Amino acid sequence: MTTTVAVFGSCNMDLVAYVGTAPKRGETVLGREFHTVPGGKGANQALAAAKAGAEVRMIGAVGEDEFGAEIRRVLQESDVDVAGLRTVPGRSGTAHIVVDDRGGNSIVVVPAANGTVDDLAEGDEELIAGSQSLLLQLEIPFPGVAAAAAAGRRNGVRVVLTPAPAAELSEDILSNVDLLVPNEHEAAILAGDDDPDRALAKLLELVPEVVITLGARGSLYGNRDGARVEVPSFPVEAVDTTAAGDTYVGVLSAALGEGADMPEAMRTASAGSAVSVQRNGASSSMPTRREITDFLAGR
Repeated sequence: MTTTVAVFGSCNMDLVAYVGTAPKRGETVLGREFHTVPGGKGANQALAAAKAGAEVRMIGAVGEDEFGAEIRRVLQESDVDVAGLRTVPGRSGTAHIVVDDRGGNSIVVVPAANGTVDDLAEGDEELIAGSQSLLLQLEIPFPGVAAAAAAGRRNGVRVVLTPAPAAELSEDILSNVDLLVPNEHEAAILAGDDDPDRALAKLLELVPEVVITLGARGSLYGNRDGARVEVPSFPVEAVDTTAAGDTYVGVLSAALGEGADMPEAMRTASAGSAVSVQRNGASSSMPTRREITDFLAGR
């Protein structure tokens, strides 16, 4: 059964430099590689879900530049519907990423065209209403996130929010979120507690379901009915963790939409992330459904 996923969020061109050790403030270091790769948390989640087998609609904005055209092309080549991806005057968003030899990264995002996604455009609600789930992030203006979440709720669509970059969330967003998927750092900021179990309990006071991704320690789920699930990660040697979280959310949503229960969906999402971190890049690292299946078969 194919699931339909709408993604309302950011599209960037990732400008990625690979270095032995990331520079400290005021320091210059030599890099060994540089790549440009379409990304942004919205586009990343759209690509991850599409490669995992979902039918995906991308809603957002790119600029009138070569980056915008390339982002659109890559989405289309992965069979993502870009009818809701509008082109606006000016530049596309960019993410300036430094990846070190341990696979860690630091990122500066320049929103540009993403800053115009502050409300629903004509046709956006129809794209959301025709989907089973809606994926949201925080790299676009909060009014846009709130409007999309409200549209999801009005139309009975499961609203999934990745609260990144971490920020205080307003009631008009949280009241329409069904599933919150922060990483451990975002969960600690939102809950005011760096213990994952206590953070989970506090976040469940805000939304009905929460999955906290814990990096190498796996992921933790809870809901208001008292369910609690912990799924370990798959031990692999990471070379670039840039899109691990977005891969997890995209694969998780595809699996849930196809009828997997939460533990199975979390395990599938963990496998997708494990494959992705063994490759360079964001969208370029995301596994296909077959690659995830083959990885799991070997475990």
